[in-house]
Amino acid sequence: MDLRIFTEPQQGASYDTLLTVAKATEDLGFDAFFRSDHYLKMGDADGLPGPTDAWITLAGLARETQRIRLGTLMTAATFRLPGVLAIQVAQVDRMSGGRVELGLGAGWFEEEHQAYGIPFPKEKFARLEEQLEIVTGLWATEPGDTFDFHGEHYDLTKSPALPKPAQDRIPVLIGGHGAKRTPRLAARYADEFNLPFGSVEDSEKQFGRVRAAAQEAGRAPDAITFSNALVVCVGKDDQEVARRAAAIGREVDELKEDGLAGTPAEVVDKIGRYAAVGSRRVYLQVLDLDDLDHLELISAQVQSQLS
Repeated sequence: MDLRIFTEPQQGASYDTLLTVAKATEDLGFDAFFRSDHYLKMGDADGLPGPTDAWITLAGLARETQRIRLGTLMTAATFRLPGVLAIQVAQVDRMSGGRVELGLGAGWFEEEHQAYGIPFPKEKFARLEEQLEIVTGLWATEPGDTFDFHGEHYDLTKSPALPKPAQDRIPVLIGGHGAKRTPRLAARYADEFNLPFGSVEDSEKQFGRVRAAAQEAGRAPDAITFSNALVVCVGKDDQEVARRAAAIGREVDELKEDGLAGTPAEVVDKIGRYAAVGSRRVYLQVLDLDDLDHLELISAQVQSQLS
């Protein structure tokens, strides 16, 4: 079971804070550092000092880290044109020496689009599907050849399809709870399927849908890695769990029900239940980015038991 650190910088984090957490992620032996791709805070957080751009952040971290994988859960297809996104991600992959992964979703948070003048189209899923075809197609085009695409939403003619990533294939992550279109899209494009903030039972159902869609598409289901994203709140005892829950404005009982909360033994047990339905990777949503002791505890007493 891989454990990855997943951050929500729109809630309030500077680049320096993210760099500190990324270096701790690497030093403590976690597999990867991922971040959301949002431009507006959610809920009661003040969001200060303001949003950081996901791919600019990852470009900086690419030069400041050596081992960990770097990526997004999820980049919004509404934010960037597909050709521009392909260039950005390929460049960051080069800058990292081949450690980048692209999580790509349709985009859903209308208020952030309104706040920063980003168009929020009514039909987003069809745009996502075209983006996936374009981005992966650009990367797969042989040097010296050109790439053409003529769709409903995007049109590319004689693209040189450069630059190329450092990796032969940048892993693509697709996720979500959709019962029909999402599994079909994952079956076609995903190296990894992620179910965010879902129960063990939800995970088993959705993983099953993706496996069935992969088989129908003539693809081996085992070619797709299945993963979960869950909020994490671990303490050495009940008092410490309660303190960490309060620090992020959450209730312990709710976190135990919907996330990974409790003592290390409790959290290891719950991760095991996700593993039993096919999850091979967990993105630990860390909401208090100043609490590095939390990461140290998870590394020493949770990750060590899963290795």
